[in-house]
Amino acid sequence: MFTYIDPSVRERLIAKGKLIRINADGKATDPDAPPEPGARAISVLGPIPLPLERHGRHYEVEWYASVRHTELSKATELADELRERDGQQSFAILADSMAVNSVLVLGDPATWENPLVRIHSSCLTGDVFGSERCECGPQFIAALERISSDPAGGMIVYMSGHEGRGIGLWAKAATYLLQDAGEDTYQANRSLGLPDDSRDFSDAASLIKFFLGDKSFRLLTNNPKKVDDLNAMGVSNVTRVKHVSGVGKANKRYLEAKRDWGHKLDEADID
Repeated sequence: MFTYIDPSVRERLIAKGKLIRINADGKATDPDAPPEPGARAISVLGPIPLPLERHGRHYEVEWYASVRHTELSKATELADELRERDGQQSFAILADSMAVNSVLVLGDPATWENPLVRIHSSCLTGDVFGSERCECGPQFIAALERISSDPAGGMIVYMSGHEGRGIGLWAKAATYLLQDAGEDTYQANRSLGLPDDSRDFSDAASLIKFFLGDKSFRLLTNNPKKVDDLNAMGVSNVTRVKHVSGVGKANKRYLEAKRDWGHKLDEADID
């Protein structure tokens, strides 16, 4: 339930190789050593067998959860303070602000040659509610289908802090009202004084380096900026693969705005 993990359980997980720490380059480091000042470290928990069933199809997946070490340290410090105050009911606040990303592995990474990878930004309205205002839910299902059916296998990196291209669910709700008043998805962000796209893919880059090393891979995306961002973070062995799914009347204007912003979508894709 809580993002916090008791220290004794943490030590057991480390001993079993189920909890590791990686640096920004995706290299495993000592999980007990303090990270260098200013260095980015990520804790990775797994693999965890996670059989999935979506739309009548079964998938055998191994799940890894990941979180930045700095956030984990803050949760641990707060947990110690709450325990001293016997603040058990207050432990729920430990789950409020931590962005826990996930990696869903399909197949055996040791055998992968040019696998398929999807970096999927969290979308409560699309992934969970099934909203047709975007194509996120269908894109996630299509990625599961394409990767599981591909002989090369692959993985989905699910970024939990990316709601609304990084603005959060509350602001995203406001942009929907602005869109209903005539603005497109990017204009609505600007009306709120927010960037067009504020997503940070640095953790995704580190996780890709950890799981794939220097292997080439195919990235399921229509957004060239995502490839450019990965390249800037030292992930250069990427081939973009178009990923169109979930197109309908309710999101046609939204997809046209994404195309005009730079997404590689043809008129036939949107129609």
